[in-house]
Amino acid sequence: MMKVAFIGLGVMGYPMAGHLANAGLDVCVYNRTREKAQNWLDQFTGSSADTPATAAMDAELVFTCVGNDEDLREVVIGTNGIIHSICPDSILVDHTTASAQIAQEIGSILQAKGAGFLDAPVSGGQQGAENGLLTIMCGGEQTCFDRVQPVMNHYARQTSLMGAWGAGQLTKMVNQICIAGLIQSLAEGVQFAQKSGLDVEQVFDVIGKGAAQSWQMDNRHKTMNQDQYDHGFAVDWMRKDLNICLQEARKNGAHLPVAALVDQFYSEVQKMGGGRWDTSSLLKRLVSS
Repeated sequence: MMKVAFIGLGVMGYPMAGHLANAGLDVCVYNRTREKAQNWLDQFTGSSADTPATAAMDAELVFTCVGNDEDLREVVIGTNGIIHSICPDSILVDHTTASAQIAQEIGSILQAKGAGFLDAPVSGGQQGAENGLLTIMCGGEQTCFDRVQPVMNHYARQTSLMGAWGAGQLTKMVNQICIAGLIQSLAEGVQFAQKSGLDVEQVFDVIGKGAAQSWQMDNRHKTMNQDQYDHGFAVDWMRKDLNICLQEARKNGAHLPVAALVDQFYSEVQKMGGGRWDTSSLLKRLVSS
């Protein structure tokens, strides 16, 4: 039985670790909030640890899914970090959406310890994690990817190696840049249909079968029309991701005028008290303006 560790039981990590347990792997989990780790143990078969280092001890694969660069540094190279116990020839797989710089930094540190690393951010949201239908974009060595891919397939429908360390994070940035524009356009389209007195459901049933179709349209137009924003990826996290994109663009010279504008719109949603609303709440801003 393969022994794995999973660090971070948020809305994504919790079900992802659950899929590994259900697949018969020996899973040891760690979460800063012990109550969440206990809830996981009440639902799945496995064990928990008091520190990331303890969880990673003797694990063949270590998975992390935390909030941001600083959280990742803490669980990997902090006082009780994974680096202090990870075995040579083990692989750390980071599912956090973070910067390309931190991926390269951690990859180098682990390489010096004889361990492998993949930066492997995911797309598909909480629903994708729960249903095992995530898309995973990876950066790292082919040999590491080949070892980890069969395990990731327990919660993913698509896993791809995009290049060296950091390539996974850069690909995720492209994903978030594209989504930002899509959601704003969808919000404008829904409001336009509402203001025009059209049957919104009928409109999107029709155009959803044409060139305008997208995942966002298929999965969010109904809840947007019903003023429901209590599911999906939170505005606070989207702003974190867009900030990473904008910082990287300043380094590589890319121009992101739409992403920057939508980031400002999300800041307005936060001021409305919508930091935990899902990203489709851009419509809420339009309706309130």
